[in-house]
Amino acid sequence: MITIDELKTKIDKKARLLGIDMGTKNIGISICDDKRLIATPFHTVNFISLDSLIVDLKKLIEENSIQAIIIGDPINMDGSHGKASQSIRDKSTMISKKIEVPTVLWDERLSTVGAFNLSSQLDVNVSKRTKNIDKNAATFILQGAIDYLNN
Repeated sequence: MITIDELKTKIDKKARLLGIDMGTKNIGISICDDKRLIATPFHTVNFISLDSLIVDLKKLIEENSIQAIIIGDPINMDGSHGKASQSIRDKSTMISKKIEVPTVLWDERLSTVGAFNLSSQLDVNVSKRTKNIDKNAATFILQGAIDYLNN
C-alpha cells in the first residue's frame, strides 16, 4: 500500500479510480470518471470472502481501466485506529499484494453519515437510502480522495 501523496506520482492526470467502503457484510463500490472529477456509485457486493472480493476487483479493474483503488479507513473520531480500522488495514494489505494497481487507505470518518445525510437532502426515501448506503459511502470516500488529488 502507498499513501495518497505517493499515488499522485504513480497515476496519470486522466486516471479512473475505484472507491471501496468495506463493511463486514456489504462492500460499496464507486468509480470516478477518467478526468478524476466526479465519483459515481457503482454497486454493492455481498462480502463472502477476501479471495472472492479480489476476483471481483480484478475484473472491475480490467473492465473499467482502473489505475488505483481507494479504500475507506474507519479511523476513530479522535484519530486513533480501533479494531475496525485494523481489520480494514489487514484486508487492504492482502488486497494490495494480490492486485496490480496501487492501493491507498483514505480516512473515511463520517462517510456513511455524509452519504446518508446527502441522500436525505435529495429527498430519497429511507428504504432506498439504507439500500444504497454502502455504494454511496464508497462514492463519498472516493470523491474526497479525488478532490485531494486534484488540489
